[in-house]
Amino acid sequence: MTDWETTRELLVRYLTQRGELGQREWFLEDSTAAELLERLRISDVETVSPAIGVAPAGPEGSAFEALRTDVLSCTLCRLAEGRTTVVFGEGDRNADLLVVGEAPGHEEDRSGRPFVGPAGQLLDKMLAAIGFRRAEVFICNVLKCRPPKNRDPVADEVAACRPYLRKQVELIQPKAVCAFGRFAAQTLLKTETSLGRLRGATHDFMGIPVVATYHPAALLRNAQWKRPAWEDLQLLRRVYDEAGGRTPGGESG
Repeated sequence: MTDWETTRELLVRYLTQRGELGQREWFLEDSTAAELLERLRISDVETVSPAIGVAPAGPEGSAFEALRTDVLSCTLCRLAEGRTTVVFGEGDRNADLLVVGEAPGHEEDRSGRPFVGPAGQLLDKMLAAIGFRRAEVFICNVLKCRPPKNRDPVADEVAACRPYLRKQVELIQPKAVCAFGRFAAQTLLKTETSLGRLRGATHDFMGIPVVATYHPAALLRNAQWKRPAWEDLQLLRRVYDEAGGRTPGGESG
């Protein structure tokens, strides 16, 4: 990594974290916002804006910011000791579709954003296949900190993070949830049933319909699962529409 790339990464991380802590203005004496974005080589404002966000007016926005602050400073389990960045989640706080993964990986821990890298790129394509842009949904994980060496989370870590996820769901009030991966599905549904048996059906979490499917990282390793995953996405869209979800703007036609 070059010195410029390191500087860029640190600056983006700093701006993201300041945004997550509620800061909404930065004073740039020598640069316009467009010039700064150009210098950071960021061509799409949406690349930054979902992570920083703008708090909606009223008590719900304040509650969301309070939750974010709590999560960013959390030390309830051992994962706080080894994390680089807390990955709270990003996207539309009023989204009708909530995407839930299992836990941050190396790239997520480094950037502070959920579902980045090759798995994140595939997730974006999966969402687009049923009409959604990434910015139209809210994306988070069951765990907000990366387990060492990407190991499976353990029970007390899940117990520490579960109230945060429930509060996110309570504040966002999505019409449907998609659980990506075995761990996310089993945690949401409090079951040890295999993902193979959970997928293809509609479940319930906090009164919200849930569809479970394979994690994008698993699909990158197992091409034979892509067809069933597509069937799951079609089911998700039907469930979403039946629940009264807003027509996504990314849908063609």
